[in-house]
Amino acid sequence: MYLPDFIGPSNPNSRLKPKVSSSRTMAFQRGDQVEVLNKEEGFEGSYFPAYIISRISYNEYIVQYKTLVKGDGSGPLREVFSTDKIRPKPREIVATDYCLSEVVDAYANEGWWVGKIIRKMGSKYLVYFESSNEETPYPLHRLRVHQEWRDGVWEYSKK
Repeated sequence: MYLPDFIGPSNPNSRLKPKVSSSRTMAFQRGDQVEVLNKEEGFEGSYFPAYIISRISYNEYIVQYKTLVKGDGSGPLREVFSTDKIRPKPREIVATDYCLSEVVDAYANEGWWVGKIIRKMGSKYLVYFESSNEETPYPLHRLRVHQEWRDGVWEYSKK
């Protein structure tokens, strides 16, 4: 995997340093691009792209999904999430290749899922998902460097 020496925000207009309170609770603004954690059965550990619509309490926000729609198809789905289920959109890290056993995020079913590279198959990577015990091939453009949001900072491994 190729990682540049300096990694800036994916959007030059975004904040360089997220607003984090002393309790490490993220303070989001209307329109911020975020990802929300899904803990429903079969979706455990997946993150879905969304936007902040409004803050409704100290630790709750209304978010609107970028790609998920209401059951009746009448418009984008909106839900309420607590701050512990919301993280800012990860910064973009350009990767031109991945190594065996490298942890990645794979985009499938409108969300990002954590998996591990187990084989390269031509121009695709076979990704193993521990949560479902499944293996699925993905092209490079549907994978990203896995990052963890911890204590108000994005962390990743340079393995």
